[in-house]
Amino acid sequence: MRPFALLRYVLIVLLLVPAQAQTLPKATPEEVGLSTERLQRINEVIQRYMESNQISGAVTLVARKGRVAHYEAHGLMDIEAKTPIRKDAMFRMASSTKPVAGVAIMMLMEEGKVRLSDPVSRFIPEFKNPKVAIPKPSIPAPVVPGQSPPVPEITTIAATREITVRDLLTHTSGLGSGGASAGEAAKVMQSRKPTDALADFIPRLGALPLDFQPGTQFRYSGLAGIDVLSRIVEIASGQTFDQFLKTRIFDPLGMKDTFFALPTDRQNRLMTLYRRAGNKLEKHPNQEMLMNRIYFSGAAGLVSTAEDYFQFAQMLANGGQLNGKRLLSPRTVALMSSNHTGELFPGQLGRPAGMGFGFTVEVVADAIKADSRRSVGSFGWDGAFGTHFWVDPKEQLVAVLMIQTANRGLHRDFENAVMQAIVE
Repeated sequence: MRPFALLRYVLIVLLLVPAQAQTLPKATPEEVGLSTERLQRINEVIQRYMESNQISGAVTLVARKGRVAHYEAHGLMDIEAKTPIRKDAMFRMASSTKPVAGVAIMMLMEEGKVRLSDPVSRFIPEFKNPKVAIPKPSIPAPVVPGQSPPVPEITTIAATREITVRDLLTHTSGLGSGGASAGEAAKVMQSRKPTDALADFIPRLGALPLDFQPGTQFRYSGLAGIDVLSRIVEIASGQTFDQFLKTRIFDPLGMKDTFFALPTDRQNRLMTLYRRAGNKLEKHPNQEMLMNRIYFSGAAGLVSTAEDYFQFAQMLANGGQLNGKRLLSPRTVALMSSNHTGELFPGQLGRPAGMGFGFTVEVVADAIKADSRRSVGSFGWDGAFGTHFWVDPKEQLVAVLMIQTANRGLHRDFENAVMQAIVE
């Protein structure tokens, strides 16, 4: 091949190699102020949880100063098949999807297409003139064993104001948050058809009575609130939510293994979902839970890997950029990870005093009150199936835990094992 032709061929190949082909930036623990010996305690913690049949396996990743010092796969992907776990195992992220949706909204806010103070009705007219559910006084009906308790009857009053983008980001909207209107919310959720996209379903939520006056309480909106934000992303950007995430977040960050529905060529990498059954683990009957090729849930829909989610978290740790690709400004990351709910968050979802909530992420406001090993200002979130991450700006640290069985105790023990390994 002639020199010029060879050069042209090399350039074409380089252009075709996607950003995700980049390898993880690695370091020995000591190079980034961690102890190799002490990091082994992560492995010991995971081993204890596997031996007690609380999880089948895990992938753990710890980075400091932008470089990965610990990246391990532990245990089995599938107990029955005795399949060893692999580092590129794929996990159902559940609510760990929410911070990704939060970043999408922050990006559109920076572009001036969305304001935090915008009423949702600016984008989705069905949310205008909201009502608030009030339980009707009644004599409690007897609870029948084996049956769900009766749903109390409600009346409605006018909301003092409309719900805003900020309310949805902070779970202070009262939309689908398990309060007085839970019965009505269940009916609306059950009305969702398999063929419904966000554009079809989300407007129906506009008629749902709120559980409280907007902005007055923190009550976790597990699905509805963040899915409404996902639809706002579509309207403000002109792209479907999955396209926006792929072109604006996943591709720039090199997240090659993050999807709403698992591609066929990655099926063998999907971690089996388990649930506790006494002292054992049993395979969950719905292994496709939350994955969808039509309805792109920003609340709970993504499937990803430890390496991909690290890229997302490291972007936040870097103040909004990674590998020369800037998604957000440092000021916006600081805004996203500030406590916007005051004292409304402690006591919710089992969180102690000292914890706050930002935009789709929890925040350590007072590490002593929270009894947290994470530094003040650390932020992150969890998923219902056990995924967990946090960013510690003070220590320039990112940690990712990937499991597929809910276990809050392991989250706390993993945090301790990571933070005690910092030696300088």
